[in-house]
Amino acid sequence: MAHALELKFSHEGFEIKTCTNGVEVLEEATKNKYDMILLDLIMPQMDGFTFMEELKGKKKKCKIIILSNLGQEEDRIRSKELGAIDYFVKSNTPITDIIKRVKAAI
Repeated sequence: MAHALELKFSHEGFEIKTCTNGVEVLEEATKNKYDMILLDLIMPQMDGFTFMEELKGKKKKCKIIILSNLGQEEDRIRSKELGAIDYFVKSNTPITDIIKRVKAAI
């Protein structure tokens, strides 16, 4: 999914940085400014919830959209409480819908 998103967003003219684990995402988000982070909740080394808590603790602001296969309502609620502006279940969401949402948010 990450590769497909990378291709589609690049084709739409976006600059993309793909990270493979939560620690890498936190390092990137801490030292660089991003307009949007598309975040999975299940990642190696640090999950998405922990990432959002850590980012909030560092007083860094960035719009975050969750793309996860976790579809439970409590995951959606917790994500929104931690600052996510939207939540998509990957298996139920066409990439074109994600692109539209990102464009609307930035």
